[in-house]
Amino acid sequence: METSDVRKRILDVLNSARRDAAERRTRNAEAGAAYEKFLETVATKVFRQVADVLKAERLHCALETPVGAVRLTSERSASDFVEIRLDTNAARPHVVVHAERVKGRERYEETQPIREGVGIEHLTDEDVLDALAGVIGVFA
Repeated sequence: METSDVRKRILDVLNSARRDAAERRTRNAEAGAAYEKFLETVATKVFRQVADVLKAERLHCALETPVGAVRLTSERSASDFVEIRLDTNAARPHVVVHAERVKGRERYEETQPIREGVGIEHLTDEDVLDALAGVIGVFA
């Protein structure tokens, strides 16, 4: 094999990887902006309502808003929580609901997209509520 052919092939791969990385950074930046707006206008409000319902049912939890997420944490165990966060590791950034519960030595953990195939700017309060309803059992 000719050295010039090897060089050409490797340079093509490197250039393609650089283009892909630049496109991924652009997608992630756009998704990050849409996600911040979604957190402010949709997710935090729904989480606050769910926290109020849980407290009324004597399942006390704390609403937390760490940077880039909104989280409900059980007041009985800080290891039990449900949160919404942006996943930028996939080919297309998307919002996920993540739940964790520790019971003895067992650890329950689940992460799933809020609504697959839907852009962040199109997620609704109903989508957030549906996702939370699917994993809220960590507080039971």
